[in-house]
Amino acid sequence: MAWIETIAPEAAEGPLKREYDEAVARSGSVANVVSLSSLNPEALSAWVGVYKAVMYGPSPLERYERELVATVVSQENECRY
Repeated sequence: MAWIETIAPEAAEGPLKREYDEAVARSGSVANVVSLSSLNPEALSAWVGVYKAVMYGPSPLERYERELVATVVSQENECRY
């Protein structure tokens, strides 16, 4: 398994702390997939923007359908969703 250095939520400052605070507001915690970009808060912010556009933006798919697709893809990739 790969090891990637990350910044823990309690050590976050500035833009990273804002991203972490938003993550906690969205889902109750900072997911591992969010903390993976903690060394580059600008990249994290861009990634979160794409996530929000895909999951919450205009789409022919309902919100629950998007979650279902994400869950199935994660399962197929043997990832915890």
